[in-house]
Amino acid sequence: MKEAILHLTSGKGPDECRWVVAQLAKAFADEAARIGVTCEVLDAQDELPASLLMRVSGDGALAFVRERTGTILWIGESPFRPRHKRRNWFVGVALAPVPEDVPDLRDSDIDFQAMRASGPGGQHVNNTDSAVRAIHRPTGLVATAQEQRSQHANRKLAKLKLAMVLEERRSSATEQVRQEQWSIHQQLERGNPVRTYAGPKFKPRRSR
Repeated sequence: MKEAILHLTSGKGPDECRWVVAQLAKAFADEAARIGVTCEVLDAQDELPASLLMRVSGDGALAFVRERTGTILWIGESPFRPRHKRRNWFVGVALAPVPEDVPDLRDSDIDFQAMRASGPGGQHVNNTDSAVRAIHRPTGLVATAQEQRSQHANRKLAKLKLAMVLEERRSSATEQVRQEQWSIHQQLERGNPVRTYAGPKFKPRRSR
């Protein structure tokens, strides 16, 4: 594997978990650079993102991804509520689905529309019609992408976002699956992190 897309998510966590997602993205990028791997945010990163996508590429991408997929724990005081007693904050890291492997997602079922980029995004959002809206006709689902510099790259990102939503819908199709997912979520919050970071400088710790 020389390329993979990671999905970092705060789940149902509070703003502290969203803050951890943002800090974790920076930590991953720094760690990747030290071993010659590229790790870059694909979608627009708000100050407190509920989730974000990162492309990991390079000869060491497989090992990098394996070591970081699962539950991530940050230990520290809340940056928003100094008197808050909680010090353990959990977020999740998972591989995003490969759009070509999602059975319900066919190119013939997707309408792509060019649109002008707008809204926050800093230097990564330009004023050309490079933004893309992807409409999945069978379900009516819509995904947009404007973070990349070319229309072609935004088409790929919009399709990836559709794939993620379709996979989520499929995995949540029955109550039994939803209960299993909730059970897994509860187990995730009780521990067994694959990596642990601590303090305001987000320094890594060796997980037990």
